[in-house]
Amino acid sequence: MPHIALIAKGTDFDKTVNVRIHSECITGEVFHSQKCECGQQLDSAMKYMQENGGIIIYLRQEGRNIGIINKLKAYALQEQGMDTVQANLELGLPADDRNFGIAIEILEKLKVKSLNLMTNNPEKIRIIQESKIKFNSRIPLQIKSNESSARYLKTKKDFFGHFLDGENL
Repeated sequence: MPHIALIAKGTDFDKTVNVRIHSECITGEVFHSQKCECGQQLDSAMKYMQENGGIIIYLRQEGRNIGIINKLKAYALQEQGMDTVQANLELGLPADDRNFGIAIEILEKLKVKSLNLMTNNPEKIRIIQESKIKFNSRIPLQIKSNESSARYLKTKKDFFGHFLDGENL
């Protein structure tokens, strides 16, 4: 499946570029699942890029790259009390199998030299810092949790080290 780079009108590649690396989430983006904040993050990123210029790298890595069928199996285990990481591991899958190196390749092809990264994920920052692209700053993208997403966000913070403050959990 092809990955997509959405480039906002007026984005100046000679300056520091605002970038969001976003992984596909059909349940959150299309079906507006309340179990995650993915759809709201994508909407917020699109609005931000339209207003400020920038790029959204849309990676076709559904469910932390386990695919929609396995994601739905993991959802069933979460209904039995497991968190998202426990469910993936129970299914014999990795906690997170995404490849952010693909985003670096896309940004290099677009000749991005410096960026502000819209993320809460320290792994995405690390990948940029290890590349030839200059990491300038982080743009936080926090969505307030709801009753269904609070445990998911807490797992992202506790297991993956995401930059989330207590107000949003």
